[in-house]
This record gives sequence, C-alpha cells and structure tokens, in this order.
Amino acid sequence: MTALDHKLMRDLWRIKGQAGAIAAVVAVGVTLLVMMSGLLTSLENTRATYYQQYRLADIFAPVTRAPLRELETLKAIPGVASVEGRLQGSALIDMPGQPLPVRAVAVSLPPYRAPNLNDLYLTQGRLLRPGRTEEVVVLKSFANAHDLELGDEISATMYGARRSFVIVGFAQSPEFLFTVAPGEYVPDDARFAAIWMNLDAMAAAYDLDGAFNEALISLERGAQPQAVIDAVDAVLNRYGGQGAYARKDHMSDRFVSEEIGGLRATSVAVPPIFMGVAAFLLYIVITRMVQSEREQIGLIKAFGYSDVEVGLHYFKMVVFIAVVGAGFGCVFGIWAGRAMAGVYQSVYHFPFLVFGVDPTSFVVGVAVSVVSASTGGIFVLRRVFALTPAVAMRPPAPTDFSRTGALNDRLKGWLDQPSRMVLRRIFRNPGRVFGAVIGIAVGMGLSSAQMSVMSGFDDTLDLTFGVIDRSDVAVTFFEPMSQDTVFALKHQPGVIEVEPIRAVGAVLRNGLNSYRGSVTGLVENARLNRAVHKDMSDIAMPETGIVLAKSLADILGIGPGDVLQVEVLEGRRPILQVPVASIAETLLGAPAFMRMETLNALMREQGRVSGAYMRIDSDAFPDLIDQLKDMPSVGGVTRREDARAAMQKLMDSGAGAMRYVMAAIAGIITFGIVYNTARIAFGEQSRDLASLRVIGFTLGETAFVLLGELAIVVLLALPLGVGIGFYLSTLIAAGFSTDLYQIPTAFRPEAFGMAGAAVIVASVLSGWLVKRDIDRVDLVATLKTRE
Repeated sequence: MTALDHKLMRDLWRIKGQAGAIAAVVAVGVTLLVMMSGLLTSLENTRATYYQQYRLADIFAPVTRAPLRELETLKAIPGVASVEGRLQGSALIDMPGQPLPVRAVAVSLPPYRAPNLNDLYLTQGRLLRPGRTEEVVVLKSFANAHDLELGDEISATMYGARRSFVIVGFAQSPEFLFTVAPGEYVPDDARFAAIWMNLDAMAAAYDLDGAFNEALISLERGAQPQAVIDAVDAVLNRYGGQGAYARKDHMSDRFVSEEIGGLRATSVAVPPIFMGVAAFLLYIVITRMVQSEREQIGLIKAFGYSDVEVGLHYFKMVVFIAVVGAGFGCVFGIWAGRAMAGVYQSVYHFPFLVFGVDPTSFVVGVAVSVVSASTGGIFVLRRVFALTPAVAMRPPAPTDFSRTGALNDRLKGWLDQPSRMVLRRIFRNPGRVFGAVIGIAVGMGLSSAQMSVMSGFDDTLDLTFGVIDRSDVAVTFFEPMSQDTVFALKHQPGVIEVEPIRAVGAVLRNGLNSYRGSVTGLVENARLNRAVHKDMSDIAMPETGIVLAKSLADILGIGPGDVLQVEVLEGRRPILQVPVASIAETLLGAPAFMRMETLNALMREQGRVSGAYMRIDSDAFPDLIDQLKDMPSVGGVTRREDARAAMQKLMDSGAGAMRYVMAAIAGIITFGIVYNTARIAFGEQSRDLASLRVIGFTLGETAFVLLGELAIVVLLALPLGVGIGFYLSTLIAAGFSTDLYQIPTAFRPEAFGMAGAAVIVASVLSGWLVKRDIDRVDLVATLKTRE
C-alpha cells in the first residue's frame, strides 16, 4: 500500500460522516434501480412462463351462439394453430352473511380432460368428474376472500334460475390474473368469482346445447393476429359474433401490461435523479477538500508525485464512496424487491412470483454510480492538475472583503457581531451558498413530490366516489332492458331516486389506432353518476357527438372535430361514425361519453338501458337487496362504499405501494443533503471557529456562526424546493397513472408543508450533530499551521 493509499484511508475516516451520507444517497438510487429492474424482470418472466405453461389463448372470440361445427372452420383459417370452443355465462352467487350477491363468470370445462387452452392451475382438490353436474371448481382468490373449503356448497343464479353446487377444487388461471367484474374498473376478490362447471351442466343452465359462445384460439409462430381476427369475425358474425380480440385487449392482461409499463418507465426515470444528487454532493465535498488541502497537494507534488498520481488519489476517493454506496444499494434492492414481490403477487394472482435478481441491474447500478460520481470528480481534478507545487504550497490569496465593507457598516447598529459574521460569509461566497441552496431544495422537492403524489391518490378516490358517483347502489342488467325495468326499480322498497345508464361495448378506431372499451350513455343533467373534469366541473353532454377522456384521445390520436369510428360489439353490431365533440380531463379509466338518447338513437334501440344508479334509504337496504335478487334481469349489484374500499386497496398495492418506498427514500436523500451541507461548512470553518473560541466567543456564539449560515441556506431553499417539488410531482404522477386511473398533479400546501418540516427537522438534527463536534474541537491541534 502506497503512502497516498494510507492518506486515502485516513481522509475517508476523517470525513466518514459525509462519505456515509453520500454513500446513502447513492445506495437509495441503486436500491430503486435493482428493486424495480428485478420486479420488472420477475413480472415479465413469470407472466410469460405462466401463459406458456397453461396455454393462454392468443385470441378470444365471444359469440352469442355458434354451432360446434364452426370450430372446424376456424381451425382452417391460415395462421391458426388450435381452436377450442367453450361456454361462458354470467351468474350471481349468494354468500352467507353477505348482503349483496357476488358477480361471477361461469366457464365450461371439457369432459374427461383438461382444457387445451386456458388451462387451470389446480391449487387444491381435483377437477370435475364426468356427469357430475353439481360439481364446480372455484377461483382460489375468491375462495380465500370468503374462507371457503372443499365440500362447501354455494348457490348461484344462472339465467334466472337458482342452482346449487359443491366445491371440489380451487384453481388459478392465466386469464384471471386481475379479477375485475365485467363493466367495472376495480378488482375485488370478495365481490367477483370465477367458477368452472361441467360442459353439460353449463349447456343446460344457459340453453346452449350443441353450441359454443366463445372460441379460444392459439396462433402459429409468425402469424398476424389482426388478419386472423378479421377472418374469425367473418365466420362468427352471422351467429352474433361480438368481435374477436387479441390477448393484449383482454382485461386481465391489459392491466398487468399497464403495471409493467409503468414500472419500466419509473425504473428509467427515477434512479437517475438520485444519481445526479449524489454526483452533485461528491462534487461539492471533493471541491472543498481540494481547496482545504492546497498545501498538502503542493507538498505531495514537490516530493515527485505526478499530476496523474495525485489526481488518481482523489479519484479513488470518489469511486470508493460510489462503489460502497452501490454495494449497499444492491443488497437493499434485493431485500426490498423480495418484499414488493409479495405485494404484487397479492394483486396479480400468479401461482408463483419469485423475485429474480437481474444481474444487469447490478452492473448498471454500479456503473452509473461510478460514472455519475466521477462526473463530479472530473471537474475537481482539473483544479488539482492546475496547481503547481510553488503555488499550492503558498497560502491562498486573502479574500477580497471590499464588497462587504459597506454592508458591515450599515448592519453594525442592527446586528451583533456573530450575526454580521454569518451574513458576511454568505455575501462573500455566493456560489457556495447557491450550491447548498440548490442541493437542499432538490431534496425537499423530492420529498414534497412524493407527498403530493400520495395526496393525488386520495384526490382520485374523493373525486370518483364523492363527486362522480353519488349513488348508494348501482345495478347492471344481463342484457339491455326497456325503460319499464327502470320504472320497476323506482317502485322497489326504500328507493328514493333512480338514474338509468346505457353502456355499449365497442372498439373505438381512428385510422390505425384503436381501443377496445365502451361508450357510456348518460341522461341529461345526471345527478347520481356524473361525468366531470378533474377540476370537478361538469362535462357538458352535446346533443350530437361523443366526449372522450384525454387519456383515450391520446391513445387514439384524435381531437375535437375529428370523426371517430365506433364499432359496436353487441346487438346488430353497427359501425357508427361519430364526431368528437370535446376532450375531457378525467381521472378514472379511459371513458367515452354520449347522451343516452343519442346513443340509443344511433343504435336504433330507443329506450334501452343497461343499468341504473340508485339513491336509497339505508334502513331499507336489506329488503331492497332481497327484491333485486329475485329480478331475473339483474346481473350485478354494487354498493358504492364497497367499490371505494376496493379502489383504496388497489391504490395501496402494486405501483401504489411503491410510492411509500419512494417517499421514504426521498426522506433519506433530504437528510443526506442537509447533513452534508452542515458537515462541509464545519470542515471549512473549523480553524476559524477555533480562533473564535480562543478570542473569547462562547460555545453557543461559536455554533451560531456556523449554524446561522445553515439556517439561512435552509430558509432560502424552502421556496425553491416548492417549485422543484411541483415540477417533479408532475413527472412522478404521470409515471404512476394508468388506463385504470390517472393521478392528478395539484398544489397541496400540506404536502409541501410536511416536506419543509422534514427539511427543518433534518437541519436541526444535523445542526445538533455538528454542534457536538464543535464542542469537542481540540483548539491546539486545529490551530496548528501546516506550512
């Protein structure tokens, strides 16, 4: 080990507090990178493996009723590898102790074998035995939510008839990773179920003997999905085809893909912010160290060390701090990733989700840490190379105080001596003060941005369930009904107000861009289910035309005045050309709105409704539910408070849970920046502070000279941190937003107030740590000259 290496170890020990704080900043950046990269790799690999092993279909083709012989026709389509027909239907399950019936989808299983496509992952029990029409296999997540066991009986209403079943198995399926009821946005394991039945039992329950109402299709390698979809639609249209669609448009896969896409965007955008902060801190620390060690650098060069050797000495320090921070970041990233993997598995029902460490993230994390730290170090090394031994060993030229002389005279009558010393240091070193202000402001901005995003999640909930949905209960029908059904609902016990709605499944198309969703028809001056902008103002429903959410308009690449093609997927399946009346800023989903009367007119189905929102007397709720269960047209009942609880759970899981991790990390960053600022100032002024002690300043007055400057820097940083925080919150909110919900960016005083308070607390704690060192200063050793 060379003499310079010994010096390096001594210097690192001397600045261990600062080095540790900087390494922590690097560590949290690498932690995020390793955690997010690992989660991204794990989700993608797990999904691909699950889909492949259990043969999730590439194309889904729902149809009203098609004869089984058409399966052979579908198999003959070029590009099709295999086809399987099945039956699928809606059901309502009565659960003991639950006031509302549970919406369910019933799926047929072929006799004597497992399905060729969309196979089941059996977690407990067995598959169905041929001829046992009373047996069912139940979705595991629903069973867990209701503590169901093998052998339990459940009662379900199917096609208007009540039937009883015995549970013989629990299973998971790749098509039910994200369990959301048809027509809803929010998953809720307790309020949605999937049950698998014998084919004969399904055919009898839904009057579909000798037919299928959904075809599952797998493609040959290299086949074009859209070409196959067009051919499938051509075959099934005459049987009431509802539009074949690719796997990417399946509700479950769409939301999983959204989650993966958001995680990928966040993993690319967020870690560089922390790396940049670390580079900035290293630049400040090493710059101040070079300035304070001018004499040592000159002496080292005088002993024959080259510029490269001396520069490499300081470069090693930078790299060592970065590598140590990156190493801890890798370890913590693995730990945090494994913890988050459990959160994701609870939301997306994979049979397994093992956090897989991505070796590339280690390499990238360490490399980016070293490069970002080296970037700050390179600027400093230029100063080292520029110092000749003769100049470096000479004491630096005295500071020019002429600029502050007049200021000192004006303040003499207003401030005491320590206060004037604080202000003089600030005015004499504006560049250094500016750097410290920027560093603290960035730390505060990161914290306030995370807190604003947390508030944004709450805003989405409040807007959705406090302003948009003012109903108590929402009812959906198995198929579009006449206005007589609305009249019947109005006369149910405890019903105060009923507001009908018409929702039509459709493919919205603009040129090459398309989106499979729905068009919602609202009554004029809706009260219980409103269409509102994110600023809570009402969206005006035009007499003609359609209103699109901004998120949907961006997907379609369309604007006001353009004509949108609406390919309806039900009834006669008309293809409508509808002008876009306006674009709305919404927060939930990617909706498209029209007046209900206009939509029905275009459909040529006057007076049809697909559901209703109701305001009821809470005391009459049990009686109302009993009446709704007996109405054969009712396909689902949702209580607003249950939907809100499910939405809250969703936002606290998956990407929503990530915001808490990032908020904690931002807090660590804030403390690291403030503490480094205080330590650097102490390192620079240690000789001056010792001199003040010698000439009679008390410990308190000496600490005031140092900490007063820190206090002013913090006060200057607070308003700047507000601006930086608002900008960062816009970027982070956009990263968390998905097709399911959009997170608004809003100026929340409490968020910025809490972030400012965190900076102040960090300043007080850092000040206390530094004051403790001031009290322990060895005056004799500190005042010794090195010349």
